[in-house]
Amino acid sequence: MTDYSKKEFAPKPPEISNGGSRDRNFANNYDLSSDELRELRSLLLGVEPTQLQKLYERLNNPQIQAEDISRLLPEAVILRTIQDKLLAEAMVPTVEQAIQSSVKKDLNVLSEAFFPIIGPATRKAIATALDEMIQSLNQTLEHSLSPQSFKWRLEARQTGKSFAEVVLLRTLIYRVEQVFLIHKKTGLLLQHIVAPLVTAQDPDLISAMLTAIQDFIKDSFNVKKGETLQSLQFGELIVWVEEGPQAILAGIIRGNAPEELRLVFQEALEKIHFRLNQELNTFEGDIEPFTASKSYLQACLSARYKTPVKKNYTYAWSLLATSAIALGIWGFFAIREQLRWNAYLEKLNSQPGIVVIKAQKRHGKYFVTGMRDPLAADPQLLMKQVKLNPKKAIAQWEPFLSFEAPFTKKRAEELLQAPKTLSLNLDANGNLYATGTAPREWILSARKLWRFIPGVTQYIDENLVELEISELESSKKQIEQKMLFFVEGTTEFISGENNKLTNLVREIQKLLDTAKYLGKSVRIQIIGHANTTGIESRNIILSQERANKIRFYLNSQGVDTSNFTAVGVGSSLPLKQGFTQQDKQVQPRVSFKIFLADTRK
Repeated sequence: MTDYSKKEFAPKPPEISNGGSRDRNFANNYDLSSDELRELRSLLLGVEPTQLQKLYERLNNPQIQAEDISRLLPEAVILRTIQDKLLAEAMVPTVEQAIQSSVKKDLNVLSEAFFPIIGPATRKAIATALDEMIQSLNQTLEHSLSPQSFKWRLEARQTGKSFAEVVLLRTLIYRVEQVFLIHKKTGLLLQHIVAPLVTAQDPDLISAMLTAIQDFIKDSFNVKKGETLQSLQFGELIVWVEEGPQAILAGIIRGNAPEELRLVFQEALEKIHFRLNQELNTFEGDIEPFTASKSYLQACLSARYKTPVKKNYTYAWSLLATSAIALGIWGFFAIREQLRWNAYLEKLNSQPGIVVIKAQKRHGKYFVTGMRDPLAADPQLLMKQVKLNPKKAIAQWEPFLSFEAPFTKKRAEELLQAPKTLSLNLDANGNLYATGTAPREWILSARKLWRFIPGVTQYIDENLVELEISELESSKKQIEQKMLFFVEGTTEFISGENNKLTNLVREIQKLLDTAKYLGKSVRIQIIGHANTTGIESRNIILSQERANKIRFYLNSQGVDTSNFTAVGVGSSLPLKQGFTQQDKQVQPRVSFKIFLADTRK
């Protein structure tokens, strides 16, 4: 086809001047009376020569005013647009700069202008995407729990396709993937639409191939007039062709489409001819007017998938519910076990004598490593306290000695075998204090053994009293508090006093034994007393006899009385000062005075 719009074939505009020379040149070069030239000019420019000449005359008039230009400019733009697209291409940079300047100046101007368009377009795009996603999701969910799904998953891995895509293909009955609207006379593609999730090749190439195939069949075979190619099949794909007076509608279908679909194609083709009849008749290569056919072509993009015969998802919901319950139960026990593990770690870290070095979870079990003093709390008991499963927790403890006060004190008590009559206390500096009473042997042993107690820097027992000394003092006090009473004027005991003698012998013997163990000497004074009646000289003699009687009795009972002295003091040491008549009856008595001395070097 010859392109008459090229510059070298375009007629030169007439030169218009005041003297009219350009009018003559125009008349000489272009014969306005020539029908051929007028027809050529009409084809090239699309305007009458008289109108074009008037326009040139008005533009070259030096007397023209700006107001005249404003009236001529719209007409000039229209005339130039009819000729070719150079004016539009020339205006593109100017329009782009104008838009940029407008955006920089005020963004709201363009946003408000495009708002009525952007809103519906955005909603349509979102709706389309959601429809596609829901369609794919429905098919995927519907078949994800079927036995066949495992086969499809394997196919997806082998082919590299997604599982949803394989499900759509395997459950597909038919789907119109592409629709072509082809001009019947020229074979040019007028419009092309593609179904969602379908990858399309070059539509112009496909349109040309379909036209070529149809022409080949018509030329190569004895085809009756009016007969057309109605379908082609390539594997899973079928091409359906519907031919109209001015256009051909071709659809690429995957699967087995019902014959009713042809009615949809025919109806769409009829509507396109009705709506765009003039554009089809006058088509010269501009496909822009055929954008209006998209809505009719869109109706041809139908699809149908296999659906389960029984729309009962009890199995799937039951499995999902069971999985959810199992997951919930597992989550509950997992969280509870984790909480117990955390509580166990907190208890370990709070216990003296336990140092946690590392705690972690591997392969569903908990592992903890650290150091533990032998005297520290038992980790197994701590585990039972928090109700942690011992099979899930594996601990490795290295023994070590903790110098914390409770453990040092406990080790001291165990090593020294401290009696219950004393208490051990440890200060922050490691000083061990012993207070109370203890046997002499233990005290001597503790003074040697404390150096072997880890954590003890000094042993102090200055406030510790030997148990034997305490017993010695106790015996001394008890004996000195004892008194034996006699009948007035005699050396005979009053009723019941004989019973005191046995206990007296035992206490004195104990005192002597304890003093001997402690290396102390004992001197006991037996003091005889008389009342204030009678002659004092007689009272002294009587009180001496009473003291001697007790000394002799003790000696007879095996008590060593070599350090005992019997002294009669008469009434010089009365029981009470300012005694009454009744007190006089108890004045005849024997009392004891004990003297202790340390004989150790």
